[in-house]
Amino acid sequence: MPATMTYASLQDDLRAYLERGDETDTTVFEQLPKLINLAERRLGREVKILGTIAVVTSTMVVGQATYAKPDRWRETISMSIGTGNPANRRTTLMPRSYEFVRAVNPDPTVTGVPRFYADYNYSNWLFGPTPALAHPYEVVYHENPAYLEDANQTNYWTDYAPSALLYAALLEATPFLKNDPRIAVWEGFYNRAIAALNGEDERQIVDRSIVRREA
Repeated sequence: MPATMTYASLQDDLRAYLERGDETDTTVFEQLPKLINLAERRLGREVKILGTIAVVTSTMVVGQATYAKPDRWRETISMSIGTGNPANRRTTLMPRSYEFVRAVNPDPTVTGVPRFYADYNYSNWLFGPTPALAHPYEVVYHENPAYLEDANQTNYWTDYAPSALLYAALLEATPFLKNDPRIAVWEGFYNRAIAALNGEDERQIVDRSIVRREA
């Protein structure tokens, strides 16, 4: 594996590990991009670290209670709006269930200062109360990094977690090849790579003023 993984080099690595998938092996050759995409989605589901955090800012529309989530959104971390005059005082919104937001704001035409948000569905949020002003808002969330393809050769996984991506792809490929005895092998490597990522992330987010003592 080269010093910097790319989409093309990852496919070459998979062919070397699997000993399958050259251009004459069309079934596996054509499946490799799909297996890599499945691996990326697996990592997106199972790994929530600093590297997958993104921030989006926008402005609310008066009288509009539902807002689209960003592309590749996976999980909301926090949300705040600007209040005051000028609207630069950050007020954190509280996450609640859809039913709760509807209960406290049963008439969406009644407006006020939003205090809560909920998942309306996978693609949208619901705010309550419905905004009466054009509040600026900020969302911190986990996202899936831009997916790999021929036109996008690198992303967060290739740059900072290449081993996790490689083992995730091998773990996706092994059932496809019906090589069940290898599943446990790649799963072990994958779990170790994920544990290392999570451990590194925990060290980064611990307040540096905290002195940790060995047991």
